[in-house]
Amino acid sequence: MKVITFGELMLRLAPEGYLRFVQADRFAATFGGAEANVAVSLAQFGVDAAFVSKLPPHEIGQLAVNSLRRYGVDTSYILRGGARVGVYYVEKGASQRASKVVYDRAGSSVATASRNEFDWQKILAGADWFHFTGITPALSDELAAACLDACRACRAAGITVSCDPNYRKNLWSLEKAGSTLRELMPYVDVLIANEGQAADLFGIRATGSGTPGVGKPDPESCAQVAAALAQEFGCRQVALTMRTSRTASDNDWSAMLYSGGKSYFAREYPVHIVDRVGGGDGFCAGLIYALREGFAAQEAIEFATAAACLKHAVEGDYNLVSVEEVRALAGGDGSGRVQR
Repeated sequence: MKVITFGELMLRLAPEGYLRFVQADRFAATFGGAEANVAVSLAQFGVDAAFVSKLPPHEIGQLAVNSLRRYGVDTSYILRGGARVGVYYVEKGASQRASKVVYDRAGSSVATASRNEFDWQKILAGADWFHFTGITPALSDELAAACLDACRACRAAGITVSCDPNYRKNLWSLEKAGSTLRELMPYVDVLIANEGQAADLFGIRATGSGTPGVGKPDPESCAQVAAALAQEFGCRQVALTMRTSRTASDNDWSAMLYSGGKSYFAREYPVHIVDRVGGGDGFCAGLIYALREGFAAQEAIEFATAAACLKHAVEGDYNLVSVEEVRALAGGDGSGRVQR
């Protein structure tokens, strides 16, 4: 059985080290994108993972495909056509200076694709899990319809669906995001979000809590929100990430899982950030892996949280860590000592 992810793969251009955009005279070129990041991470865990998208048939499109193949991701469902690979620029923040992202993705091959180009019966054959994020339906109405087609096909075939709303204000409004995602949520078995997304997109808040997403997340509030999301949309499980941003360089990181009417909380990690991009995707992949492997709820949320913690120490979008490394951290080995 395999996991299918669906989204956009972009060219990532970043100045060296912690240089600002206006200082840069060269950019490191890699690739990334939420759903592709999940597929790569799962492949490192030994999962048969496939990524669905559309890329141009020229050499840069092939380079993007190769960036997935080198890490063991099945690229056979990537359509070839269109004119361009989407681009995003990332300036890494430090201390009190925040990171910045600039998108140049309008008119990319996948953003201009039609829903009818994706043969979900064929793509989903042999799959037991489908993952997408809110970024994919944000790219176009056609891709929103394609996500709905995929979710309906999964429901008919008994395939588990997971979703991270992953709201991006530069792609669509909160109003459109909320209405579009509400149409998709009834098909989602495992919802991965945070308090801020629950409030902004779905109007779900804990009673008596502060401003969601500001300050240190409150476990009781998160438990209330997760239970409300599960009840609202009929999700089997709801995971909420719990991040406290002290500075751009240092965060406290944890998460919780609502499953079977109970809330399970992972340990909290103090994280010194090498690269924050893809941290949430590392969490999604960790949770998907753990749940597919039949981990108990507490073990699953510990594994997913540890996987995301490690991603913050890996350059680039992809979380290139193994199951053994994640298990070691989840088991309490956070010393960072040299492994000999």
